[in-house]
Amino acid sequence: MPVALKTGVSLLFKIVRKEVLNPNVTLMEIEAPFVARKAKAGQFIILRIDEYGERLPLTVAGYDREKGTVTIIFQLVGMTTKALAQLNEGDYLQNFVGPLGRPTDVEGKKRVAVVGGGVGCAIAYPVAKAMHDAGAVVDGIMGFRNKDIVILEKEFNEACDNFYMMTDDGSYGEKGFVTVKLQQLLEAGEQYDEVIAIGPVPMMKFVCKTTEPYGVKTVVSMNPIMIDGTGMCGCCRVTVGGETKFACVDGPEFDGHKVDFNELMNRNSAYREQEAEMDSHLCRFEKLGQELIK
Repeated sequence: MPVALKTGVSLLFKIVRKEVLNPNVTLMEIEAPFVARKAKAGQFIILRIDEYGERLPLTVAGYDREKGTVTIIFQLVGMTTKALAQLNEGDYLQNFVGPLGRPTDVEGKKRVAVVGGGVGCAIAYPVAKAMHDAGAVVDGIMGFRNKDIVILEKEFNEACDNFYMMTDDGSYGEKGFVTVKLQQLLEAGEQYDEVIAIGPVPMMKFVCKTTEPYGVKTVVSMNPIMIDGTGMCGCCRVTVGGETKFACVDGPEFDGHKVDFNELMNRNSAYREQEAEMDSHLCRFEKLGQELIK
């Protein structure tokens, strides 16, 4: 039976597995049977570490319905993700809500290309697997800055019929961006029912620019600023085809050729100064704490 400790009206969700994929990316498998029962590729969860923690949205990177577990993969980019990475197997999370958002549409596809960039490959992998399990031929393209930060290569490779590894500096696989390989495949005459791109916003934007001349439907997964996950706060709004959409309920996947990427990038950078100030503030206190320990 899945383990959950009851405190008042809250269930605490146990971390049953932790794996450091690279110095900045961590995988955790969380015991959350009700979420695991319904989760599908493309959806996300929102967690809180404790009752004082902020709400952190993370895409579902995998699930095991029999074990009742959900896998999350996150990059250490802020206070909450860094605090989450300090937890270990046997520790508990205060909240783990989901699955949220609309799942990836896997029906009726004969051949697809799934393009993942950086930590976005953690989300691209379950999409590639779901497409493959639904009977589609899957071409997978993974891209990283260099060999040292590659993650999930084996898993992604197993989910794809054809697999291509790209690194910006050429230290592993082929040298170049993911768009280089995608362009080569399209020029060679590969016919795709759909291209799915998941990764940094600029990468997704240029994947869409690559496919647009070929008229290939291209789906992107949005990860804008998000708070409640229900569409009530409006923080995750994106403009798609001239209309306002909410990534948490209308997405997170949208037609990439209709997304206003420039607006999205501006919104995502709205709090950059405050984030930098917070990081600086935390670094000073961390240094002070280390000095006190000495």
